[in-house]
Amino acid sequence: MRITDTSDLWWKNAVLYCLDVETFLDSDADGQGDFQGLSQRVDYLADLGVTCLWLMPFYPSPGVDDGYDISDFYAVDPDLGTFGDFVEFIRMARDRGMRVIIDLVVNHTSDQHPWFQSARASRDSPYRDWYVWADEPPADGPQGVTFPDKEVSLWQYDEVAGQYYLHRFYRSQPDLNVANPKVRDEIAKIILFWAALGVSGFRVDAVPFLIETLPSDKSQIPDPHEFLRHLRSLLNRRTGEAILLGEVNLTHEDQRKFFASPEGGGQELTMQFDFIGMQALYLAMARQDASPLIRAIADRPPISVENQWATFVRNHDELTLDKLTLGEREEVFRAFGPKPEMQLYGRGLRRRIPTMLKGDMQRIRMVYSLLLSLPGTPVLFYGEEIGMGENLAEDGRLAVRTPMQWTPEPGGGFTTADPAAIVRPFPKGAWSPKRVNVADQRDDPDSLYSFVRQLIRFYRECPELGWGTFSALESPDAAVFAHRSDWEDRSVIALHNLSPRAVTVTLTLDGVTKRTKLHDVLRPGITPVDAKGAFTIELDGYGYRWLRHQPDGTLPI
Repeated sequence: MRITDTSDLWWKNAVLYCLDVETFLDSDADGQGDFQGLSQRVDYLADLGVTCLWLMPFYPSPGVDDGYDISDFYAVDPDLGTFGDFVEFIRMARDRGMRVIIDLVVNHTSDQHPWFQSARASRDSPYRDWYVWADEPPADGPQGVTFPDKEVSLWQYDEVAGQYYLHRFYRSQPDLNVANPKVRDEIAKIILFWAALGVSGFRVDAVPFLIETLPSDKSQIPDPHEFLRHLRSLLNRRTGEAILLGEVNLTHEDQRKFFASPEGGGQELTMQFDFIGMQALYLAMARQDASPLIRAIADRPPISVENQWATFVRNHDELTLDKLTLGEREEVFRAFGPKPEMQLYGRGLRRRIPTMLKGDMQRIRMVYSLLLSLPGTPVLFYGEEIGMGENLAEDGRLAVRTPMQWTPEPGGGFTTADPAAIVRPFPKGAWSPKRVNVADQRDDPDSLYSFVRQLIRFYRECPELGWGTFSALESPDAAVFAHRSDWEDRSVIALHNLSPRAVTVTLTLDGVTKRTKLHDVLRPGITPVDAKGAFTIELDGYGYRWLRHQPDGTLPI
């Protein structure tokens, strides 16, 4: 594949940015963000360098689960704007070279959705079989409560319906019955509806739960994965560029089942978040030992060139550590969230990077350098570019979903509304808008914002990072994570020191020539390589370097 062919698979080296319309910018002084406010910040996002925006749910909702309990899949929450505002935002983003994907949350509905209200009212309702009902919770049904602090069972008895209904999440979010072909058809209609309005794909919520069926449903839908293949095929026929980015928090081997096979089998999800790699990264940082991360990345199963891993170090949920052993999880808790209020469900952290790293700016920069140089497509959560903190006074996962901090003013530049009307309180103290905001950082060349913006530019100029083949380089120091990404005749070598002590390491590259030179990507400089492929690098405490090997005669930028 030539370098000029990469635009067809735009997401292979995209930079995704997740945001919540509700907490981004308030245009009408009601204390809540909206689409008109988001449109006012499109130029900011384009200037940052992100190429794809991922919108958290903006549909009508009672708001029990921060918008993930949806009462109408075909509408915009009137508090956030109109369809006109939504389409205008899509157009503005497109004009600036950014695509938009949106959350597809169709494992469940709100219990206020008209479908469920009809379903519970009568066993003869045409929507009764759109949900999963039982006279008694079946012994062979799904197991494991998602929110152990709020729910004790996946089954809720409904007095009106006279039966139990299944809910993988809160009891106010009854699960849809994907074994019903009418439900599958409706989900397809939802996808095509929003695709027609200009979105470039969907982040698919809770994919394993979405296709999960009861044993009694096997005769109706013998292969639930066929449903995902159908959705991908349908979406590709309607708009060839669109993607399905899946939330599949399973082992790497189980995740592979949700991709296309490397041999060219049926296509399902386009991309998946690498939860295993993320958790290994935190364990490696806690131990100051790169080996957990090396193993996690090396153990990724082979995937088709038309699939991709999405990498992240922070997201909109708790930072789950569920794939680590209890002992490993405790190591991460001790390092980054030792107090009970910093943890959630005993399995994750509800903190942002800067607070976990105690404001150590060198270490924070190292983490984002690592994120942008890992093989895959990086995903940023809003506010990461300026180092926002969390508000632990907020409930659960809402701690990290505070309003965007634009200016040092009391309303943070997010709103001019009375502070009591703001959708969610800002962090206080060192992480308040007065101390952390876009206005102070945007014109400061030494700020975190300027650093992240520069990293994004360099990532976009190095297609090897999105397209290349990963291999770890053997380092004489366990604290140094050294890897290379090879694509065509180019390579990027990235080195990250996970410890606070300065180190000097000598590494060896295969496939070098007498004329091989490694050009620094993040700063001016050239690192010589000897005839055996050896080169020596000095790294400060929490230091990082990107080096690029290009064909002989190719001029670096």
